[in-house]
Amino acid sequence: MAKKSPVTLADTTLPPNILAEMERLNAQAAQHHIWLRTRANAPQKSPWHHAADEAPSPVPDTRAVSPAPPPVLKPAPYLWKWTDIQPYLLRIAEIAPLEFTDRQQFLLLNPALGGKLQVTNTMRVAVSIYKPGDDAVTHKHTPNASRTILSREGGYTTVEGEHCTASRGDLILTPNGTWHGHGNDSAEPVIWMDVLDWPLLEQLDCIWIEEEDPAQAANAEGPSPDYSQRHYGAGGIVPALAPHGRGTGQGSSPLVHYKGGQIRATLDGLAEEEGDPHEGIRVQFTNPVDGAPVFTTLGYGAQLLRPGEQTLPKRETASTLYCVLSGRGTTEVAGQKLDWEENDIFIVPNHLWRHHVNTDPDNPAVLYTVSDASLLQKLGHYRAQGRTASGDVVELD
Repeated sequence: MAKKSPVTLADTTLPPNILAEMERLNAQAAQHHIWLRTRANAPQKSPWHHAADEAPSPVPDTRAVSPAPPPVLKPAPYLWKWTDIQPYLLRIAEIAPLEFTDRQQFLLLNPALGGKLQVTNTMRVAVSIYKPGDDAVTHKHTPNASRTILSREGGYTTVEGEHCTASRGDLILTPNGTWHGHGNDSAEPVIWMDVLDWPLLEQLDCIWIEEEDPAQAANAEGPSPDYSQRHYGAGGIVPALAPHGRGTGQGSSPLVHYKGGQIRATLDGLAEEEGDPHEGIRVQFTNPVDGAPVFTTLGYGAQLLRPGEQTLPKRETASTLYCVLSGRGTTEVAGQKLDWEENDIFIVPNHLWRHHVNTDPDNPAVLYTVSDASLLQKLGHYRAQGRTASGDVVELD
């Protein structure tokens, strides 16, 4: 089992007895390729527009050494079973107070990436739990981030003053440069999946995190209630009166709350259509202003596989993360079968053939997806191929 990489983590502030218990749990959890957070994030540098002039990095003396080139690590297909990993999340909530860890969560580690805190070279994924009364420190950062709500109800995220009450299946965005905070004002714990483009920004040396000054209250409730839905929730209608930017970042959707009930209703309403032979019934979450993906780096979507449906094989230059919202089935990736059910999370790396099967003959399955296809499209390197029913390989749009 790979050792976890410590990049961009601060020194731990956990009391010794709690730290010892967390590390004991981490030793157990390593077999499932997760890391229980014992240390908060540490920014690599101050925000560029706040910092003093930065000195260049020192150049090491390598005249006497001929180092081997670093290995090129590629992600592997992998499935994290909810029944295996959820117990660790509940244990974290019992023993590790929010104020010591910054987040009560574990991060998913792709077993082929040498212990790095990422599932692909562009995505970091965590699963977080917030107990009743928890209220995380308001902050902003350069990575784009999202929350996919796995609990039935409870919890919230506040984005630039917009209070987003969470329900199962909701997608809540915290775009780069937006003030945001999380908490739980309900009577039960709330659980969600976090996805960030952190590894990409880390590779570009563009990671920073800033915490809110309580005296300024930058994320105090400001926009009118249900701002995202009232301004941008009607397809094809965009208000001319609203500024479309949120925060100091660029290239992100001003709609930050995509509601699970609407997503499922849309999928169900399309279930009688022919669909895509390689995807089933698929929808994409878009920027309502220009129809682009919600982030320039990551695209989000959902797909419905009808009872017993089996898709044709497909491969693409993008990697895709899947989270099972309902149903059960199998995804075969380059000959490897990943058997999934509700709340399981799995990764399909780029370039590998894959196809999905809904193994339930009576009920549909719903998968949420996160892909770096939008980044590849911007770079001019997105390609996709599929197989026909007769096995021929064809180029896909």
